[in-house]
Amino acid sequence: MSGRPCDSVNETSRTIAVVSAKTLRPDKATNTVRVRIPDGVIAVKPQPKPGWKLEKVKGKYAKSYDYYGTPTSEGVTEVVWSGGNLADDEYDEFVLRGYLTGDLKADTTLYFPVVQECPDGAAARWIEIPEEGKKADDYEKPAPGLKLVPKK
Repeated sequence: MSGRPCDSVNETSRTIAVVSAKTLRPDKATNTVRVRIPDGVIAVKPQPKPGWKLEKVKGKYAKSYDYYGTPTSEGVTEVVWSGGNLADDEYDEFVLRGYLTGDLKADTTLYFPVVQECPDGAAARWIEIPEEGKKADDYEKPAPGLKLVPKK
């Protein structure tokens, strides 16, 4: 899993986020990848993966957002790909698309906490969100991030 900002996008736009996964430990396969959607990212649509079950966990947003003129207060808050088999000598990418709301500010990073699981119950929790003044490199298991840049 990569915890460094994985890409840069303009705030208030559609975006595609890609979470790269590799195995947790040698000789251990990954069979579940969970991605929590941060506040301000709505209308999430994950990409299905052949051989994996796709679950879209829905819930209330922290507030109501404007989505092309429609008030939107609930939607996908977590995406789970499970039942697959990512072998220890492979990596894969898990893709989702979402809408970045107008509340999000440029020059900030959105973090997508990820939990990666093995069939034996082992898990890696890439969920650490840097505190003010710190960087993802300061943490052992930082959440993957998406850097927001000003519109041009």
